[in-house]
Amino acid sequence: MRDFSRSLPMALLRARESVMRHFRPSLRAHGLTEQQWRILRALASTDDIEVTELAHLAYLLGPSLSRILRDLETRRLIQRRVVKADLRRSIVSITANGLRLIKAVAPSSEAIYAEITQRYGAGKLADLQEALHRLELSLKAMSVLGGSGSEIEGGAAE
Repeated sequence: MRDFSRSLPMALLRARESVMRHFRPSLRAHGLTEQQWRILRALASTDDIEVTELAHLAYLLGPSLSRILRDLETRRLIQRRVVKADLRRSIVSITANGLRLIKAVAPSSEAIYAEITQRYGAGKLADLQEALHRLELSLKAMSVLGGSGSEIEGGAAE
């Protein structure tokens, strides 16, 4: 078995944590969790979306997503409505308040991106994003041993 420090999942988690520790203070200052931010960003990039599609897009499990949506709805950052043809399904969209919040967070988020780009290099950052995308695509066709592969909670960040 490979050395723990050379484990791909651990290397990815360390890199994610290294990136996210710079974004968390800004999110906290705006009263947001990482998962709430992912939901708002996903909703800002699409029109109305079904909850199950949103869970997939934001890499969140259903129970967590339900709680997050409830919180965001209470804060009037999103709106949810039931699909009339199937009352078990619901559609979610971002509200004007949600868009204003994204606009408020955007300057600090972009400043963090600029600093990361300056320190790491624009070319290397683009290469890293492309390599991660290629890794994701190549692993989609790989069968998952001992499970469904739907354990997506920890997931992607802004």
